[in-house]
Amino acid sequence: MNSPSPLRAPLAKHKMFFSAGHTRSIESRRQQLEKLKIMVEKNSQKIIQAVYRDLRRAEFETYGAEVAPILEECRLALRHLKKWCRPQKGKMPLFLKPGRARIHPDPYGHVLIISPWNYPFSLSLIPLVGALAAGNVVSLKPSEFSPHSSRLLRELFQEYFDPDWVQVFEGDHKVSQDLLQEPFDYIFFTGSPRVGRLVMEAASRHLTPLTLELGGKSPCLVEKTAELVPTARRICWGKFLNAGQTCIAPDYLVVEKAVAPALIQEMSQCLDEFYGPQPQRSWDYGRIVNQHHHQRLKNYLTQGEILVGGDFNDEDFYLAPTLIRPHSLDTALMNEEIFGPILPIIEVKDISEARELIDRWPQPLALYLFTENKQVTRQFIEGVSFGGGVINDTIKQAGPATLPFGGVGNSGMGQYHGRYSFETFSRKKTVLHRPTWLDPTFIYPPYTNKLRWLKKLF
Repeated sequence: MNSPSPLRAPLAKHKMFFSAGHTRSIESRRQQLEKLKIMVEKNSQKIIQAVYRDLRRAEFETYGAEVAPILEECRLALRHLKKWCRPQKGKMPLFLKPGRARIHPDPYGHVLIISPWNYPFSLSLIPLVGALAAGNVVSLKPSEFSPHSSRLLRELFQEYFDPDWVQVFEGDHKVSQDLLQEPFDYIFFTGSPRVGRLVMEAASRHLTPLTLELGGKSPCLVEKTAELVPTARRICWGKFLNAGQTCIAPDYLVVEKAVAPALIQEMSQCLDEFYGPQPQRSWDYGRIVNQHHHQRLKNYLTQGEILVGGDFNDEDFYLAPTLIRPHSLDTALMNEEIFGPILPIIEVKDISEARELIDRWPQPLALYLFTENKQVTRQFIEGVSFGGGVINDTIKQAGPATLPFGGVGNSGMGQYHGRYSFETFSRKKTVLHRPTWLDPTFIYPPYTNKLRWLKKLF
């Protein structure tokens, strides 16, 4: 006989706490958001150090990609929480008048957030802001691949939060599997499409709604009218931020042949300016998260012609910023999400060929287009399905707390950030109020000779 899961007791306490109504008041939610904000503010240096130990990421990048966005999400939620929680008036059809309808944002209850290793704090705590603002209790499972960050998350929440509101579960994939066996009220997962399918399958057993923030092969397109100097700089920054370990990083570059040689030259110069002639010595260039991913990325280097970079160090998990011309579109390099500092470059004769090329792969999480041609811009915005993107830049669509972020199809489902996070973790509950002083008997049996009048009414 199987013994009960050790997770069951703490999870049951979570459900009891929510069922008792402790999360319903706006003031109690505000208190949790204030705690979270203070926790991050006071421990920002510890966060930066933990991420450095996991990924060797520069302090500037970690503050800009992790600390600052979390604080902005907290401030936005605190500023607008009362408005977000306010019931909305529903429009009433004639046949239900007199009466009124209100649409109440209702918390789901017990939420599971499973976060990844590449941005271990922001991808844990930004969805957490929305879950707490909406009045949920949260079980958080950070990635075991960023152990220093995961440990710090657990320690901070033990210090700052009542475990009835938030609990952090450390451990490997078995802990995630055990958690997914439990009947949560909502699941929020960030990770790969492969694992996302497993999470969705597990959620289906309990009919649990969920949000999937996945990845895929996000294209970067450079049309011949693009301004090459800022284009090269912005592509290199977006691709090699966090050593390429970003779900919305440009995964491959498609460039018109007329400008390809000049663009590659500009990008080579940018990399030298960013990280120097020996990036391994640069304090601003990170490392691959572990040996498994380092080996996986090294295998890609044999599948194309190295244009820039290609150096690596097995002991340091270092892989240089690399530009590569793929031997074939049928290689793993061109059919798997790279998630590292390798950028395949494909030259095409015109932008129509580029459009045909990106249709080879499922809908990406992001798309980046560099052009000064408004017609080309319109063609891609209206004609290509993707989660979100930028014209003449990379990455920055994911920054503002005021903009929704999410994928489509293979790259995910659902959106979050700011109010969109609050709405993700709330369900719309309709309540119709009917007075008793007027009670027309028309709708009650017997229905003899009433159908024709009903048809006219509708």
